[in-house]
Amino acid sequence: MIRSLLVASGALVLTGCVGLPAEGLDPAPLNPNSRYSLQVEPGIERVALAVHDTGLSANQTRALEDIAGRFYAEGAPVLRIEAPSGNDPVASEMAWRIKGALEASGVSSYQVQVVTYVAPDPRAPVLVGFDTVRAVVPQCGTGWTNLTRTGSNAGYGNFGCAVNANLAAQIANPRDIVQPRTMTPVDAGRRAVVFDNYRQGEQTAAPQEDLVARTQVSRAVD
Repeated sequence: MIRSLLVASGALVLTGCVGLPAEGLDPAPLNPNSRYSLQVEPGIERVALAVHDTGLSANQTRALEDIAGRFYAEGAPVLRIEAPSGNDPVASEMAWRIKGALEASGVSSYQVQVVTYVAPDPRAPVLVGFDTVRAVVPQCGTGWTNLTRTGSNAGYGNFGCAVNANLAAQIANPRDIVQPRTMTPVDAGRRAVVFDNYRQGEQTAAPQEDLVARTQVSRAVD
């Protein structure tokens, strides 16, 4: 009986696969990139710092340096300091000390914002963080169709999913998915040197190593 049930179940699965075209029943996109386009979702990076009468501790200073580095690498617009509500003078003083520590770590003053949040205690922790974006990694292989039904000459349902999943998992800054980065300024000084050499009839290329130096380096590597 168990063998008969397994055979019947397999037949039902095969029947379902045969009935579906390779691309599935969803509207066929123009290309795989439109089916599995790179997307982002909002997130937040935040650290909670306890309020001390003596100011920032050594661990808190290191935590602020770490979040300042992540803020710079992320390219977020604003680094927000949230002090607890209640007008506690020690908490307010610590919030401004945090602002000074962040600016000392290289964060521009116009990027640091000090606000308050509704807290259950006036001595609640001071929150420091910034908004982030994370790449959405699509889940591939959750459903399969009959890959032999290619009469419509369309790609199968999972076609292109693995490529975009790898891109989403490996991209360094997900903000590049939303908009491209601004171009860095050109090296006008180097360009001026090349033009001056050209006008004077001199060699414009950078000097190359002589044969003896290349041979010595090659021997050292060997």
